[in-house]
Amino acid sequence: MQKQEYVEIMMQSLKKKLAVLGEIRIKNEEQRILLLDENLNPEDFEKNIESKAKLVESLSMLDEGFDNIYERIREEINGNKEKYSDQIQKFQYLIRDITAASSSIQAEERRNYQLAQSKFSDIKKQIREVKSSQSAVQQYYKNMMKVNYIDAQFMDDKK
Repeated sequence: MQKQEYVEIMMQSLKKKLAVLGEIRIKNEEQRILLLDENLNPEDFEKNIESKAKLVESLSMLDEGFDNIYERIREEINGNKEKYSDQIQKFQYLIRDITAASSSIQAEERRNYQLAQSKFSDIKKQIREVKSSQSAVQQYYKNMMKVNYIDAQFMDDKK
């Protein structure tokens, strides 16, 4: 494979990475909407997290592939910067866009994390309230059962 083909593969890798970051941003927005929903369906939330995990995994694979190819042609690019100046400039633009998207995703992740913490604390509060209500109901029934209960009594038949 020629060095120019490696450069093109690296360019495609960066473009794919930018596209995957866009998909992650969409998943983050879906996650935000789910977390704001009063009737959050845990299965939908779990599907969202799983699909984001797959996207993050594909990002890792793209990064690894990019690094491997870069290691093969680093000396060629560094030694012939004028020959690859157009590609280097495109790399810089793409990397700038990737960095901006990554920063935005990190902010979205922090926001969603806070929403999730709030949501889960509300759920825990509801669970405590339900348990408290159940306990009160059980205590009420126990007390009511005792009201109608008459202890064994002796009857004196002597007259």
